[in-house]
Amino acid sequence: MAVAAPYSISQTAASQRPEATATLPQVTVKENAALPTAPYAGGQVSSGGRLGFLGDKDFMETPFNAISYTDKFVEDRQAQTITEVISATDPTVFSNGVSGAWSEAYSIRGFSSNTYDMTFGGLYGMAPYYRTTPEMFGRIEVLKGPSALLNGMPPGGSVGGSVNLVPKRAGNEPLTRLTTTYMSDSQFGGHIDVGRRFGDDKQFGIRFNGAYRNGDGAVNDQEKKVQLASVGLDWRGERARISADIYASDDRVNGVTRGINLAPGIAIPRPPKADTLLNPDWSYVHNKDKAVMVRGEFDVSDQVMAYAAFGVSKTNYQYNGAMSAQVLNAAGDYRTSMGQLAFDQKKQSAELGLKGKLQTGSIKHQWALNATHYAHKQNDFGRRSVPGADWTTNLYNPVWGPAAEFIAPHISHTEVRLASYGIADTLSFAEDRVQLTLGARHQQVVSDTFGVTSGARTARYDQSATSPAAALVVKATDHVSVYANYIQGLSQGATAPMTAANAGEVFAPYKSKQKEVGVKLDLGGFAHTFSLFEINRPSSYTDPVTNVYSFGGEQRNRGLEWGFFGAPLSGVRLMGGVAYTAPKLTQTAGGVNQGKTATGVPKWQGKLGAEWDVPALQGLTVTANATAVSKQYISADNQLWASGRTIYDVGARYSTKAAEYPITLRATVNNVTNKAYWGMPLLSSLALGAPRTVVVSASVDF
Repeated sequence: MAVAAPYSISQTAASQRPEATATLPQVTVKENAALPTAPYAGGQVSSGGRLGFLGDKDFMETPFNAISYTDKFVEDRQAQTITEVISATDPTVFSNGVSGAWSEAYSIRGFSSNTYDMTFGGLYGMAPYYRTTPEMFGRIEVLKGPSALLNGMPPGGSVGGSVNLVPKRAGNEPLTRLTTTYMSDSQFGGHIDVGRRFGDDKQFGIRFNGAYRNGDGAVNDQEKKVQLASVGLDWRGERARISADIYASDDRVNGVTRGINLAPGIAIPRPPKADTLLNPDWSYVHNKDKAVMVRGEFDVSDQVMAYAAFGVSKTNYQYNGAMSAQVLNAAGDYRTSMGQLAFDQKKQSAELGLKGKLQTGSIKHQWALNATHYAHKQNDFGRRSVPGADWTTNLYNPVWGPAAEFIAPHISHTEVRLASYGIADTLSFAEDRVQLTLGARHQQVVSDTFGVTSGARTARYDQSATSPAAALVVKATDHVSVYANYIQGLSQGATAPMTAANAGEVFAPYKSKQKEVGVKLDLGGFAHTFSLFEINRPSSYTDPVTNVYSFGGEQRNRGLEWGFFGAPLSGVRLMGGVAYTAPKLTQTAGGVNQGKTATGVPKWQGKLGAEWDVPALQGLTVTANATAVSKQYISADNQLWASGRTIYDVGARYSTKAAEYPITLRATVNNVTNKAYWGMPLLSSLALGAPRTVVVSASVDF
């Protein structure tokens, strides 16, 4: 019987296949090998990925810089967070390297991104809030730069790039894979991945992923515990497809990394030993997330497809530990102030759209219409200062007292609603060698604040904005594409504070603007990408002379990027690149620090991930990874900085069979030289990078 592959109206490769699949009996689709999301040479990345409401695109037909990591790359990296995946080899993504922080942290193109701006299957608000273990995803996609047209405004307003998590689906071949894991010092765990398809045409699919890890990490007195259960269901018919995803995630860290600050006049201290925990050993952060999502697609005709998706999720967060810490003297004595925070958040997310194709004369069109909805209700609890809990100790021998009792009064209730409407058309000329995409999105933002006692609304933000975009890709040859784009990012504006001369003035969502040109070179099994970009992001301040609050500030990031991926030689796989980013404060309040470099971002990053299949022993692969970054300023006046660093990882894996069961053994040593270094964490100035960490796993397919 025929088995229909998932159909996307925007998938050019798919559209080139014969249309009358119903007349071809006994056709078995081999994992969509012709689709843009099929693995590229080497299997570490796919040949393309989702480009928002435009659908899946091959990377050579994508007028943006994007990359999509496969689940095989995630497994071979033995990654435990999304940050470990997207920052491993991409020089445009920066990670501070910190272990066990209260949240994942990364920046793209020099702008910090919020973890809660990740999309799950294209929907905002459905991914785990602060930390995500990656076992339930088949691809992890990164689009560099703003994307208001493609995805709508993210709830957190990130503009440097976006991350989309694509859930796993059952493949045509049955899968039962058990992976056991170990991470130093004594963290053990396991992961079960099961996929099956049912029905005469294998139209029903189910994919289950369960993961559990628990134990001491490589940082002294830091324990991590992760629990995950997810189910992905799908049904695919001749003209319709339906899928559903359900998951529950529980993530806890005892001994949380929060970081330290420096008192005025204190120089950057010498880093203590790499495995030192600088924040209270009794502290903890606990995240619980769960979500349910449903998506449906229907081919109205051979030229038009309609789709809809809806999801609900809930997050519970609790933190007890350091709120801030300040180094007091050159000897390394520092004082820590404690805080206790919690929130619960209920979210809804949906999208509805149409995609189609038509032709006017010699010009082909791929058009798309889309409406998105996002809403959340959040209650915050806690106190940012715990009376009597402040503690003084020393960087080089921290000693902690008893845990502070957790007391978290209700402090705020907020509700946010985002709605947007997008339209785009990709015009193709010269036998699809020239493709011009034009589009616009109208975004509305409503944010309400309520009194926790009365329940009455105390403040409202209600504004909208329209964001246009244009992108061009020219396939100069079968191996070379040249592209350019202009696209905006939207972030929620603000209301002028009561102390300002224009108190109460409400500002529309502010626009970050990107201009980019690039070249992509596909050599068949090895690809290069080159990008030159500029992003201007406004920021708010109150003018010290006029006392007028406005979005008159600006940070301008200019950059040059070179990336590569694939298999240049038989048995050799390479990924990496070099990026230069100049994040400059171009407009500031009163000109203070104007012209300085923005904090927390290195100007230079170079990364290389290499794999070599050893010819002398079939199944053996040796791996190595190198990450080099330049210094990062930690003070706005650029007088203090964390030094640059180079970190090396080495490893190997061996694939064989035992009693006919395929087995893969993996071992990696991260930060093999145990280099102690400072990184800039969220909400503080300095935190220690992760020490030497041994990660081992064994996978068996039954």
